[in-house]
Amino acid sequence: MGKLLVTGASGFLGWNLCRIARGRWDVCGLARRNQNQPQGVELRRVDLTRFKDIKENLQEIRPDALIHAAAESSPNFCQLNPAASHRINVEATFNLASLCADLGIPFVFISSDLVFNGLKPPYSEDDPVCPVCIYGEQKAEAESAVLQRVPRALVCRMALMFGDAGQGAASFIQPLINDMKHGRQINLFMDEYRTPVSAANAAQGILLALSKTNGIVHIGGLERISRFEFGKLLRDVAGVPNAKLNACTRQSIEMAAPRPADVSLDSARAVALGFEPGPLREELERLACVQELRNFVT
Repeated sequence: MGKLLVTGASGFLGWNLCRIARGRWDVCGLARRNQNQPQGVELRRVDLTRFKDIKENLQEIRPDALIHAAAESSPNFCQLNPAASHRINVEATFNLASLCADLGIPFVFISSDLVFNGLKPPYSEDDPVCPVCIYGEQKAEAESAVLQRVPRALVCRMALMFGDAGQGAASFIQPLINDMKHGRQINLFMDEYRTPVSAANAAQGILLALSKTNGIVHIGGLERISRFEFGKLLRDVAGVPNAKLNACTRQSIEMAAPRPADVSLDSARAVALGFEPGPLREELERLACVQELRNFVT
């Protein structure tokens, strides 16, 4: 087995990447905190904004590939803290890519559907980026920097993800189900559309793309759905028929970061490689059946 290094290994996507890659790779993870450690994975605590630290770890680990999943991924945080988020989302990304180029390590950068403005979906890999928020701007800037420094790098643009989050992270569905169970009103946008994909499917798609291609690849589900419709589907699968779901518009709720209307991804390239995202209902039912929502459903 080759050695795979995953940054952000204690986060939502990173944790799922580690658990999916186990068995096919000897997996090592880097994280800001030593919590939510994937079983069977060496986890090292590293500050990715410290160039000396990441260089020393790369030279010591000498991975056969690196997947950079670490990020400051809250659009609202990035909007309010552009300098701090730029250090991790752009500067640390470029430093990692440069080190991988120098050491001959294949590099995978995890990007986002929020590099698009939401006006002309669905988006393919060839569509021009035009972000509306600082987080999207930072991801687009990092994409460009990575591909200039490492022309054969792989950039995976991820759709909205959901799924198991381990012990110390969360996807957006766990708090939703908690609110449903406790009878709280939940405001969900009826005018914001995405192509959600389970984190397990997403991790499989990333690893598949790593083994087969480079350049930009979109990793999303096959169903375009609004936040409100997704909430209704989640309500049905979770068995909370009386959940208080309120359909609202993006303009009705004040947030720091602007939100694009529809950043649905066209994932045909990934599907041609063998990527098989599951139907939303089936993926949610699978999560429920194996109690992967256990930490938040009370």
